[in-house]
Amino acid sequence: MSIQLTPTAAARMRDFLAKNPTAPGVRFGIKRTGCSGFGYTVELANVVAGDDKVFDLDGIKLVVDAKALPFVEGTRIDFVRHGINAAFEFHNPNATGECGCGESFTVAKQGVGGG
Repeated sequence: MSIQLTPTAAARMRDFLAKNPTAPGVRFGIKRTGCSGFGYTVELANVVAGDDKVFDLDGIKLVVDAKALPFVEGTRIDFVRHGINAAFEFHNPNATGECGCGESFTVAKQGVGGG
């Protein structure tokens, strides 16, 4: 199993990388937050650590911390617009629940400190 990007998510990430050509890729991870436990993070990768998993997706290097990988493996990342708002959306087969506001999620495994 791996992580997938929709064409719109890939285009958005390409825009980020074009503006920051020294970044080795985009980091996708999780952090403890919200009412359900975990929230997703998407940011430019500053470095690629030895234990990071790097996915080459449509020419984009997506960097995932080894500790976060079991929680996000199989996730499909999309980028959507709702009126004037735009954001990444995550379709994670590991999520067992989400909070009412959609900002955080839960998983059956709870042994990670961040991503």
